[in-house]
Amino acid sequence: MSIGFWQVILILVIVLIIFGAGKLPKVMGDVAKGVKSFKSGMKDEEETTSEPAKSLDQTPSQSADTTSTKSTAPDDSKKNEPAKS
Repeated sequence: MSIGFWQVILILVIVLIIFGAGKLPKVMGDVAKGVKSFKSGMKDEEETTSEPAKSLDQTPSQSADTTSTKSTAPDDSKKNEPAKS
């Protein structure tokens, strides 16, 4: 069930009658911007749904790396203690 040639012509004539020849380019430009915005929104949505899965895979390995590293700086907490006599 596809739209035939005559149905497209009928739709274009109705649009031309409703909007007029002067506003038609502006209306079509707005429709094109809307379609472009919709496509970019769908693309962004796909990227954001795939990013959490990637970040979940990286999080455990990063936390393991940070826990395994030890500080090589000397312990300064003993310097502030008074000397025992």
